Amino acid sequence: MLVYPSGLSVSTRALRFVTDALRKHRRSTRTRWRVLSSGRQALMVLAHLRKGETYRDLAIGFGVGTTTAYRYLREALQLLAALAPTLAQAAQTAAAKAYVVLDGTLLRIDRVAMASGRDRAYYSGKHKAHGVNVQVIADPAGRLIWASPALPGARHDAGAAREHAIPDALARAGVTAFADTAYHGLGPAVRSPFRRSRYDRGTGKFARRELSAGQKAANRAHAALRGPGERANASLKNWRILRKIRSSPAHASQLVNAVQAIIIKTEAV
Repeated sequence: MLVYPSGLSVSTRALRFVTDALRKHRRSTRTRWRVLSSGRQALMVLAHLRKGETYRDLAIGFGVGTTTAYRYLREALQLLAALAPTLAQAAQTAAAKAYVVLDGTLLRIDRVAMASGRDRAYYSGKHKAHGVNVQVIADPAGRLIWASPALPGARHDAGAAREHAIPDALARAGVTAFADTAYHGLGPAVRSPFRRSRYDRGTGKFARRELSAGQKAANRAHAALRGPGERANASLKNWRILRKIRSSPAHASQLVNAVQAIIIKTEAV
């Protein structure tokens, strides 16, 4: 196996944050000796999350066994995931903003059981791929405020938002969220644009209609406010581990929480 020097596009602030968290954890558990220092373990975790490096490659690069690398990573991911904000904390942060942007994103995944149709819950018809649905709340500048636990990819965005109780949390905090047409009907706290097609209860079908000039102008203004929210989705997927998750769907939420903890704690919001 060859070893080569490589760079990591992560700030030193992120490295210090992860190192401090690991060092505090080691003190609390009274760990006397480790093969890697807290700083080296933090660097291993960041390489895994940012570049999607495998356990085997990291083990060789850091001079430890594959089992040790796995154990170090799982320990750190569990620790970082616990530092991610809750929805209630995110709502408090959002209350200081003029408004927030609510959007959903699909994180692709390939470790899904295909037997007996067990993969169907994770198949997104919109994206034509298996994945998990994550709801993202961003501030007006597109900075990440909160990312939800992962749900199966077949889940509709509005249903996922209801399951996480996002509209209720935003309403209690007095926060207005701008979202796309997938979030129609979630209450006054979530504002979505005018639709060109509406459900006709008489025929049971969707009827297309032309929008007025005022409605089109309102949609353009709505899109301008909502646009920066895509940056929060991009910031999550800048971490290669989330571009295509190669572990069990049961571990997806832990990965999302670990990444968002690093993003939120190391970026000014």
